Amino acid sequence: MNLIDIVIVGSFVSLVGTMVGASLGVIIREPSDKFLGFIIGFAGGIMLSVVVFDLIPQSVEKWNFGLTVIFAVLGIAVISIIDAKVNINSSNKHMKMAFMASLGLMIHNFPEGIIMGFGFAGGSTLGLKMSIIIAIHDIPEGIAVSAPLMASKVKIPKILFYAFITASPTVLGTFSGTYIANISQDVLGACLSMASGIMLYVVCGEMIPESSKLWEGITSTFGTLCGIILGLVIVWVL
Repeated sequence: MNLIDIVIVGSFVSLVGTMVGASLGVIIREPSDKFLGFIIGFAGGIMLSVVVFDLIPQSVEKWNFGLTVIFAVLGIAVISIIDAKVNINSSNKHMKMAFMASLGLMIHNFPEGIIMGFGFAGGSTLGLKMSIIIAIHDIPEGIAVSAPLMASKVKIPKILFYAFITASPTVLGTFSGTYIANISQDVLGACLSMASGIMLYVVCGEMIPESSKLWEGITSTFGTLCGIILGLVIVWVL
């Protein structure tokens, strides 16, 4: 496959997975607090599971444990500063949550694109296999972005547009990974570990607490646990 075909396939795959997830998140137009508590907890659980069982182990494997911890903490520090600034300028809790989730996912999507690019550089079959895996993996990301926006009563076209923007770094990553098949493992490890720190902060500091606020019953906790289990299954099977 030539570079243009690879970028087209990578773009399509990243968009399909994220947009399917975003569409699932907006199916119910007038969600109850109970449902929102469940779906935000569910999305947070999936993100937490993917970070703990996939992103961090990958970073340790491709890089090293000490630097992974340092850059994860750096990611947490960066997003906590952004959180403080957004707190001052935004009175909409769900919009802030969606913004921070999107930021973490955008940083995470760039190395995903690099991985796809590596796959295509090693052969079209491997590249297509990686594309399918990443498409399935991106579905929960679409849900994670759309769920808090849905709670903010954002119009569906805008939600889908924001999900589209979240997926866009994958295209740049695919292009970079294909052209620079021997890209530094340090860059890849730094991206993975920083994204892990950002996503951990968003999940533990925003999504899970907000899920409990929306609905104090067992439904929110059940949603988080279901998300963690599904995320574990996704990581284990794929």
